[in-house]
Amino acid sequence: MKTRKNFLKVLFTFIAIFIPWIIAVMLLDDSDEKEYSKVEHFKEINYSVDTIKKVDHSKFEILKQKFERPQDVTNACLSCHNQADHDIMMTSHWNWSRSTVTENGDTVEVGKKNIINNFCVGTSSNEPRCTSCHIGYGWKDDKFDFAKSENIDCIVCHDQTGTYKKFPAGAGLPVTKEKKFGGKTFLPPDYNYIAQNIGLSKKENCGACHFTGGGGNNVKHGDIANELNNITKKVDVHMAVDGKDMSCTACHVTEHHKISGQLYSVSSKDEDRVNCSQCHSEAPHKNEHLNLHTNKVACQTCHIPVYAKVNATKMNWDWSTAGKHKPDGSDLILKDSMGNMTYHTKKGDFVWKTNVEPEYVWSNGTAKHYMLGDKVDSTAVVQLNTLLGDYNDSQAKIIPVKVHRGKQIFDPVNSTLIVPHLFGKDSTSYWKNFDWDKAARTGMESIDLPYSGKYSFVKTEMYWPINHMVSESSEALSCKECHSSDGRLKDLDGFYMVGRDSNPLLDWIGIALIVGALIGVTIHAAIRIIKGKDVKSK
Repeated sequence: MKTRKNFLKVLFTFIAIFIPWIIAVMLLDDSDEKEYSKVEHFKEINYSVDTIKKVDHSKFEILKQKFERPQDVTNACLSCHNQADHDIMMTSHWNWSRSTVTENGDTVEVGKKNIINNFCVGTSSNEPRCTSCHIGYGWKDDKFDFAKSENIDCIVCHDQTGTYKKFPAGAGLPVTKEKKFGGKTFLPPDYNYIAQNIGLSKKENCGACHFTGGGGNNVKHGDIANELNNITKKVDVHMAVDGKDMSCTACHVTEHHKISGQLYSVSSKDEDRVNCSQCHSEAPHKNEHLNLHTNKVACQTCHIPVYAKVNATKMNWDWSTAGKHKPDGSDLILKDSMGNMTYHTKKGDFVWKTNVEPEYVWSNGTAKHYMLGDKVDSTAVVQLNTLLGDYNDSQAKIIPVKVHRGKQIFDPVNSTLIVPHLFGKDSTSYWKNFDWDKAARTGMESIDLPYSGKYSFVKTEMYWPINHMVSESSEALSCKECHSSDGRLKDLDGFYMVGRDSNPLLDWIGIALIVGALIGVTIHAAIRIIKGKDVKSK
């Protein structure tokens, strides 16, 4: 009988020690998942719709005149908005650059007009094609007059008719007569009709350039595309037509034509940034445990689990394979089952993806850029832009990014990236003659940098922060998707994260304590049982 009592004591001791621990672990884990998956765990947002009174421009006599050129419309606009040209000429939208302080402390102008990107490489010597998305008229070469007010294209940002189109290879100008390009027909705009129907910028105005950067829908960014003009909350909770239906300028607040927000891919400056806390505050969750994350984790990290939700985005561009033709000499064009172009004679191979999981980096709002003429190590992947910051940086947070990878032309003698002359009907443009040597020579002459006469190709990477296509709260990342050894943040080093990281010494000490406790309980129980038998036998 006493032996049985001792056995029960041991059993109860085991149950008293381990069962509560197991139950507690299960309950805590389960409660976290349930709490974090609640749909309504956000505080109310502070967003309100702009109530600026609209002006009926059709009543103004100056806009009823017969406009022959788009510049004439600009002059009419500036006759009333007589400070607008001054304001616009101060912006990066107009200059395609902004002042940036380098690591050496030098202040330089960096932007689309003088930096290398991972798509069509560089603007210089290719202006008529690249500047079709500039908010100006006639930027066809390095002689463009940035001080001439009538060069400003007011219509592209303020047209409300949806009929205004720039020609893709027209240096920012619309066509003067019907013209076909890329399977599309372009018609001369009805300037009188458009001028009398203008207003505040809508999604379609911004998207005309930003949704199709890089030569097509969703090519560059991955998180902004034509579908944002008409999507549901499943794609983006902010811009959804069944939700707030917010415009771009609702977040990218604009004052004197200076639009807030930064494009870290080609230029950066730690000012006028757009943050979720503008509307949601720094403590947006009802759960305080979640709010502790906002110090080091950007909202986008959890709330944009995937991007390119509708149409694919271009993830890789290999220029080294360009130049292949069909047997008859015509351009070779290949497409995947979704209609995405995977090869083009003029551009090489592409890789596309949809519903892409972002990669993650630290960012403090500043970036380092590859500057024209910088030396590169061709044995490593060349970083065209590097987002700066780390765990120890009080301004840095973990953000999601699209990493676009590529392979582009390089001078192995001078160890510099090459800006090739791609566009044009002359004898040295690559898209006309498919001669990389000639294209490299002309392109490098245009930026006054040496070319050795030798060329090769080098791997490159470019980082594009993901800020749009925000999911509903119920689809935000769960704890385990980051707090695990193979989670989304498994490659982000420089800090300790619960659930992902471990210390072998501490792990072994913990295991040793548990095993020691079990052995102690077992020995104690064995002694009690043996002594119980001895007493019984006596």
